Amino acid sequence: MKPIVSSVHFCPIKSLSFQKANSLIIKNDIGIEEDRIFAFSRGLNELDAKRVEKNPSERKLINFLTLKNSPVLNKYDFKYENETVSILKDNKEICSYHIDDKDNLSKKLLELEPNLPGPTYLLKNQLFPFYDTTNSSSVSNTISLINLNSIKDFNQKINKEIEFERFRGNIYIKDLEAFEERNWINKTIKINDTEFKVLKHIPRCSATNLKINSEEVDINLPNMLKKTYGHTDMGIYLFPLNNGQIKIGDSISF
Repeated sequence: MKPIVSSVHFCPIKSLSFQKANSLIIKNDIGIEEDRIFAFSRGLNELDAKRVEKNPSERKLINFLTLKNSPVLNKYDFKYENETVSILKDNKEICSYHIDDKDNLSKKLLELEPNLPGPTYLLKNQLFPFYDTTNSSSVSNTISLINLNSIKDFNQKINKEIEFERFRGNIYIKDLEAFEERNWINKTIKINDTEFKVLKHIPRCSATNLKINSEEVDINLPNMLKKTYGHTDMGIYLFPLNNGQIKIGDSISF
């Protein structure tokens, strides 16, 4: 039995909530279309914010609002559709701004959470998205894949239900033995007509400690992964080798 794509997602704003989709457009020179094309700057003046917006080599994780440094943002969902960014809480829309009005969106975020380190600006770069791997690898346009059975195995071993949403993956798959994906490193896999090079494991940070849509911490997840498996990984990074489209129900082949 071949592994099957169970769900697909993209994160319009770097390191914050992710958004479910029916399919993903893959571009080998960018990654996933509309994935991480936005980021909220953190404590930078406007000039420096514009600098990191345009130049990926200038970016450092501390320059951006993330769930790791600003867990209060886990209370919100950020959606992007029809050139509009919306902020939701408890499935109710708080505000919605066209991207041409992104300065007011940034002001609204600080109004909602005044203890965030300001100023903050909503940055946008579609050609060089704000990937976490931008400065950790020569390859930045990575896509994350997570095996649902690996999460299930982890849940069983620690006797606790960890929601798959905590890992904010792009592609979730089923019908694969737990952690079998760890054997795919340096191999090429194919989803629909799109080929991907499997680059490396994904080490997990403290953002996964947060309960869904809450700033409450209920586990030291990286530590529990380490105790259980001897590593802090969950999932793998893929690099797209050609343009294409993937969708729910696609099978994975080699």
